[in-house]
Amino acid sequence: MSRAEMDQLGWDSCDIIIVTGDAYVDHPSFGMAVIGRVLEGQGFRVGIISQPDWRSADAFRALGKPNLFFGIAAGNMDSMINHYTADKKRRNDDAYTAGDLAGKRPDRAVTVYSQRAREAYKDVPVVIGGIEASLRRMAHYDYWSDKVRRSVLVDSKADILLYGNAERAIVDLAHGLADGKSIEELRYLRGTAYVTNAPEPGYRLIDSSSVDQPGKVEPLLNPYEGMEPEVCETEASKSDADASDASAVQIVSLLASSAPSRDVIRLPSFEAVKDDPVLYAHAARVMHKETNPHNALALIQAHGDREVWFNPPPIPLSTPELDWVFEQPYRRRPHPIYGKAKIPALEMIQHSVNIMRGCFGGCTFCSITEHEGRIIQNRSEDSIVREIEKIRDTSPSFTGVISDLGGPTANMWRLACKSEEIEAKCRKLSCVFPGICKNLNTDQTPLVHLYRRARAIPGVKKVLIASGLRYDIAVETPEYVKELVTHHVGGYLKIAPEHTEDGPLDQMMKPGIGTYDRFKNLFDKYSKAAGKKQYLIPYFIAAHPGTTDNDMVNLALWLKRNKFRADQVQTFYPSPMALATAMYHSEKNPLKKVDRDSKYVPAVRSIKQRRLHKAFLRYHDSDNWPALRDALKKIGRRDLIGNGPMHLVPSRQPPKRHRVVKTRGTTPFRTKHTKQF
Repeated sequence: MSRAEMDQLGWDSCDIIIVTGDAYVDHPSFGMAVIGRVLEGQGFRVGIISQPDWRSADAFRALGKPNLFFGIAAGNMDSMINHYTADKKRRNDDAYTAGDLAGKRPDRAVTVYSQRAREAYKDVPVVIGGIEASLRRMAHYDYWSDKVRRSVLVDSKADILLYGNAERAIVDLAHGLADGKSIEELRYLRGTAYVTNAPEPGYRLIDSSSVDQPGKVEPLLNPYEGMEPEVCETEASKSDADASDASAVQIVSLLASSAPSRDVIRLPSFEAVKDDPVLYAHAARVMHKETNPHNALALIQAHGDREVWFNPPPIPLSTPELDWVFEQPYRRRPHPIYGKAKIPALEMIQHSVNIMRGCFGGCTFCSITEHEGRIIQNRSEDSIVREIEKIRDTSPSFTGVISDLGGPTANMWRLACKSEEIEAKCRKLSCVFPGICKNLNTDQTPLVHLYRRARAIPGVKKVLIASGLRYDIAVETPEYVKELVTHHVGGYLKIAPEHTEDGPLDQMMKPGIGTYDRFKNLFDKYSKAAGKKQYLIPYFIAAHPGTTDNDMVNLALWLKRNKFRADQVQTFYPSPMALATAMYHSEKNPLKKVDRDSKYVPAVRSIKQRRLHKAFLRYHDSDNWPALRDALKKIGRRDLIGNGPMHLVPSRQPPKRHRVVKTRGTTPFRTKHTKQF
């Protein structure tokens, strides 16, 4: 991070300099640390410029001129989400900054950092990546400006973009540049995007720039290939010979992938999707259909007289490769430059262990799948145990508690399609919606064994599970729920049914509330058997596309019946590239074929209505009483206004009260800041 450190190492220059919007924490949950250690493990000298002053290029010259390239990332979060709430209010804190201070990175950090790096050294290649670049790689709806913006490649003028978890691409890119190749000669790499003047030669162009049928095409080249989401799209064969034993855990053979197709799909241009929300929804559907690395085609999208080319997604890392990534010599602490200042994001995950990557849930409001893919990448049990032992032996602040053993999803470790052949042909957006695919192995017994081995490690007092739990999968293995509830819940378990009504749940691609009830019955049963008082804390989303005022009324009534009084609630946040964001912008449903006559999807767009939906989640807050009373009158639900147990809000606005309430019964915890009546 400094010239002095370079001198101590005997370096006259860095091969690669990573610029990041986060404080530098050498922990495998921080992207800049993972990429830095991976490149270091490949023999490169890596410098890190953390949260530079972007108002001039001077800070970008701090480590001198890199021999190979600048690697630019906004940090672990999109900079706009980092800076603004769902109500577009400026945040006054930043969990990824020492001292929790806001203002240490610019808006649209990837673009700004790239421009400053180019100013610092004009002839050094600029490579962009991370979550912000990954989710803004094509023309995308931007919630904060309420318009469709160009690909971040065009705005940043970077040489190449690496999307997703990019270890493969960045290692190949670094070695290629070190061998004297140019960026142009390395454009074939998977998981990359770049700007070009014309489509690559030798590719057959499939025109999907309109919602109208492009004409007679071969079935396999149709960008809408596959059945609708409610029908399994992966049934390659009905014979037992085409599938593995249902009880066997299948890890996809990642090295046996066939060469990419020589077909490319033309998406509607930036200019077209900017002015036509229907075309935007169509483009979003086509893009999401091309996310399976084993069958995805390249995409191309015009931006004026330039073309942005998107290579197919990267091949997932094998278990030995993922083990190697996570077993680099991370110090699991901030750089000493920050002194004793606390970095809140690190405080939460310092003693957590990541056991997997990816998610096949496909929730439309979430960007995990778009970034990490639907194929689960697994670490080995031995590697996970070694990391726990390293934490125990090297972390001065370790108290014997592993705060989380999970990843994007707590219980998808080692779950995969039962057949590699079926998986290679699958184009389904979710393996668990509208129900669990019959080809999905849901046996979580191996995870039970991992939990037991982890908590048996000498010096480990408790292993908690804090990652998001797919309770619809958990109920398929009751032994897993028993193990989880008996040994790995710290009094409260957070899960995310997100809603109770089918309308919004269908647009989210989430299971019905009945699945939550099944899980709760098992949770209560095993908690009682263990002699523990433990509580479920359900998360819900307000104002998601497809949600009506009546849906929120019914959700509020469910909360009251179940004696939940939420303290903090979540309003839908239209993040770049998410399918729900396409719904929000277009009011069409890209989960199904999009055309001019597609069914209307209600989008909660006005700030007033978004706040009303949020208020329904906090029906008990006296500040929300006027808005809720007026809304109930307008939608013809005056019957819910009164002072009886079946009423949602009282007849008169109650006074505010501030008190500490201890948990009793089934009501989640409440703090002294919770307003009650």
